[in-house]
Amino acid sequence: MNPTRRAFLKTSLATGSLVSWGLTVPAFLSRTALAAPDAANPGARDTILVVVQLTGGNDGLNTVIPYADDEYGKLRPTLRIPKDQVKKLDAHVGLHPSLEGLAGLLQDQALCVIQGVGYPNPSQSHFRSMDIWQAASTEETLTEGWIGKGLKRLQGAGAFHLSGVNESAPLALTGAPARVPSIASLEDFQLRTAAASQADRKEQQAVIESVARPDSGKPSLLDFVRRTAVNTYASSQRLQEIGKNYQPKTPYPNTPLANHLKLAAQLIDADLGARIFYVSIDGFDTHAGQANNHGNLLRQVSDAMTAFYKDLAARGHKDRILLMTFSEFGRRAKENGSRGTDHGSAAPMLLVGGKVKAGVLGVHPSLSALDMGNLKHHTDFRQVYAAVLEQWLGVASKEVLGQTFTPVPIFTS
Repeated sequence: MNPTRRAFLKTSLATGSLVSWGLTVPAFLSRTALAAPDAANPGARDTILVVVQLTGGNDGLNTVIPYADDEYGKLRPTLRIPKDQVKKLDAHVGLHPSLEGLAGLLQDQALCVIQGVGYPNPSQSHFRSMDIWQAASTEETLTEGWIGKGLKRLQGAGAFHLSGVNESAPLALTGAPARVPSIASLEDFQLRTAAASQADRKEQQAVIESVARPDSGKPSLLDFVRRTAVNTYASSQRLQEIGKNYQPKTPYPNTPLANHLKLAAQLIDADLGARIFYVSIDGFDTHAGQANNHGNLLRQVSDAMTAFYKDLAARGHKDRILLMTFSEFGRRAKENGSRGTDHGSAAPMLLVGGKVKAGVLGVHPSLSALDMGNLKHHTDFRQVYAAVLEQWLGVASKEVLGQTFTPVPIFTS
């Protein structure tokens, strides 16, 4: 094999590929490398949103617990959490004991709990309700997600879906100006060569590096190809080094969610320009034998989110990051005969970050004024999205949500 600089550039221009001579580069890496500002510039340090999806319908009543309400014990004779085990947030509500890590963040003024979140005429179908939350719309036909729409208005910003095995990309990311990649590890970023030997591989890399030297001082499409190819190569090399050398400032538990958030932390600290990360954890459809299963799931969420926040806070990113949980619906107030809970409606959302308004927002839904056994919502989830879009990401929320929603005051001034 004897690739030449002329042939490399000819192939690049003819095919539209940025690095095409025997090389395979994830397309998003090329886009990210070109769009990402230098880490020394202010644009590289914009605010970052991390969405944590709790798939299956999280039981909000045993997540944020109204321990001071006698009705709670009556509705949950076997599933109630004893008052002395609740991680108290105020004189009325507290967190499940498995959320100890997140409860500790309240002392750091880094945890915000939004109570009674939902939407009118709630669907209790997993698929329909998840689509509504991800599209931020109750229209019958939903083809774009709220994050995808938001990315259209975030010039040059990247996003990543940090996925599990065979996990499809969520509707929330659909509609973005460029396809949001689903990745599982830093290996997905590597610049892979098709060379048969190490000598050929080095020769290919030398070709990439050589195109950085322009023939003239005049900007041209050729200069664009040169710049992008070299940025792509450099970013791939840098990401491989990140994977080898990254030492978390706090230990991450060995769970899929924690591994995905650790990957997000590595990418954020690398300052590639991505501003949105999307992760999920399944298993919250707790119709039977809920107690241990739900507690284990909440512990995974809490420990992973806490490690992520502490790791990035120690790296100077505390005020840049916002983690936000959501689930497609809550559970019924009254436990069922299988010591589980059935599909419900309103539930809390949890937010973590250095700029959140710490504490509890809104009152807990009444347990004595239920709607067909379900908790009534008082805060539309799109009010939370509106605050995140306008006050965190800098996007006009009406353009994304289709109408005006009053933002919930979730951030410090």
